[in-house]
Amino acid sequence: MADLEAVGAELETIDVSVGDDVENCVTVTFDRPDARNAMNQRLRDEFALLVDRIEESDARVVVLTGSDESHSFVSGADVGDLQERTALEQRERSKRPRIYERVKNLRQPVIARVNGYAFGGGCELAMACDVRIARADVKFGLPEVSLGLIPGGGGTQRLPRLIGEGQAMRMILSGDPIDATEARELGLVDIVCEPDELDDEVADLASSIADRSPVALEFAKRAVKASSQLGLEDGIDYEAELFAQVLASEDSSEGISAFLEDREPEWNGR
Repeated sequence: MADLEAVGAELETIDVSVGDDVENCVTVTFDRPDARNAMNQRLRDEFALLVDRIEESDARVVVLTGSDESHSFVSGADVGDLQERTALEQRERSKRPRIYERVKNLRQPVIARVNGYAFGGGCELAMACDVRIARADVKFGLPEVSLGLIPGGGGTQRLPRLIGEGQAMRMILSGDPIDATEARELGLVDIVCEPDELDDEVADLASSIADRSPVALEFAKRAVKASSQLGLEDGIDYEAELFAQVLASEDSSEGISAFLEDREPEWNGR
């Protein structure tokens, strides 16, 4: 996956590392410290390019995080980009896939390593990830109403699905932030840990995921994501179809053989 690091070396707002702590893991670090990692158009364009390369790579798990210098995961959209934008221009910019859909639709599982503020678009980006692990001292929020706006990156749709309509209304209509502990209690965050434990928590989960079959990971992610879009009966039928497809894969044959022979499987991703 050296090509991913080569791509990363050409980017101005994002750093990329491959296999530093976990083999087959790509860590994507947003790095606009002067703007607390606010998402401007350059960052969005660079991330779109990078996601395309990750999709094509042998990576088995992806971690998204913010640079230490920024003190943020992602602090939201760059408000300066919105100041002169017309409604017509905004509709054009809102055409999918945007940064949020690109994360949701990645075939690899994505972990949000929330090491700083996750406000606005940053909170929406974390919600688009598959698992969220946060430091105990960070805050989450959708403060758009304080600017006379509403969440525009899927927040009004993903947040109710995670924490329920009433709690989502409270957060969105007040614009008030919540801390990581409350976010975990509500279901917005999956794991909360002390700052000095964050790296170990992320590495443990990423390592566990990266040890699995890439085919199984992709199909399992597709099945779980479908659960929020399909009724129960249709979802079960969809799961059964995906199971049959996975069973026909080389990885499935290898996994079953390895289990019966009491050895570690060697996945080839096919």
